[in-house]
Amino acid sequence: MPTVRGLTARFRKTVVKKGACAMGTQQEKDELYAMDISDAVWESAPGGPEEEKVEIAHLPGGAVAMRNSKDPGTVLRYTEAEWRAFVLGARDGEFDLEPTPENGGA
Repeated sequence: MPTVRGLTARFRKTVVKKGACAMGTQQEKDELYAMDISDAVWESAPGGPEEEKVEIAHLPGGAVAMRNSKDPGTVLRYTEAEWRAFVLGARDGEFDLEPTPENGGA
């Protein structure tokens, strides 16, 4: 199963393919990271507390914060445009893994 960090690298490539010009300015990213998200409501797929999961929190302006449930102190933040590029890439299958014995494939 890919880690949050592994998905982040693939996500960055998708953002570039989907139109990096629309991703916002450095000032917008700086403001996003300066935002206090201590009261954010984190969501994840169902599962037990011992499972590693990706958690997301919706932020003002359509931005999204993402973290690994096993490392909640490390939070990645994405503008609305970046998140949209990621979701579209996931829907298009850009992050699908090739089947291997290690990931349950043939």
